[in-house]
Amino acid sequence: MKRRTLGVLLVGGVALVVTIVGLSVALGRVIDPRHYCETGFSRLVSCSYHWSSKSTGSPIFKTGSLPTFQPSYVDVTSWAVAHCPRNDIARRLLCAVTSDASAPAVSDDNDTGLPLPKPWVLRTAKNSPFIESVHVETPLDLASALGFYRAELNKRGWTENDGAAVEPDRAVIAFTTSDGPALLRLIHQDDRTIADLSLRKPAAANAGISPSPGQVRLRLGNTTDEEIVITINEQTVSLAARAGRQLTDDPETGRKSPDTPEIDLPPGKYKVGLKVASGAEQNRQFEVAAGETWGLLVGPAGVPLPVQLY
Repeated sequence: MKRRTLGVLLVGGVALVVTIVGLSVALGRVIDPRHYCETGFSRLVSCSYHWSSKSTGSPIFKTGSLPTFQPSYVDVTSWAVAHCPRNDIARRLLCAVTSDASAPAVSDDNDTGLPLPKPWVLRTAKNSPFIESVHVETPLDLASALGFYRAELNKRGWTENDGAAVEPDRAVIAFTTSDGPALLRLIHQDDRTIADLSLRKPAAANAGISPSPGQVRLRLGNTTDEEIVITINEQTVSLAARAGRQLTDDPETGRKSPDTPEIDLPPGKYKVGLKVASGAEQNRQFEVAAGETWGLLVGPAGVPLPVQLY
């Protein structure tokens, strides 16, 4: 079933918050009108998704008509998780990679317009005044994923900068675009390639969103109805149910939500452990660079959902 919540706040201006949370079991467009769960796998694979948007602005009054809302800042966050079967036979039947893995299917992320390879098992997206970013985890090998992004970004007129680092298990490539600097980072872990593509917007960052010089800022949030324990860099943080799930409180400044824990870390690779009360601990390794701000949401069954915020 799907739950919808709508809130409107009038305090001098207008802040409109719309949150849609959907849990689907292969019901397709009936409960997924924007196709967030089109993973590239069989339609029999279930999927969880979330979409939320915040806008701030002011009402415009015209004589003889109702006031209209003129947004000045929009902040969109979305994520989706494919629930592939754990049984090996069922997984091969429903979540198999196409025979021609060197030519992944192409789609664009709904919220950012950035390219998405298919199939994928997890994706997150952020579109704010500061950044457009997409995090994708795909069963494609690193070479196939890298070829996909290079081809698609070239079609968009992005120029690959000198100094690309391409290794068997990772790749980091910077791009120059007409809209701002962009970065592609690929890491192969276990049975998947993790791809992070980001385009920074020209909006000036401030203390609300940017980390300390030479550091990485990390915000933690819990989307589940259970308490969660997160361990990173020998620090342990306990989050109550639904605590910090919005990550950002103000689209204009990028200020964190009041219930969102926030820590600064040196750049590098980190092993993160997530433990939901009713499930087994999940571990994942992430690579982050100086000057970046990330959100780490805990998704269904304790699945880690990284979201690049800046």
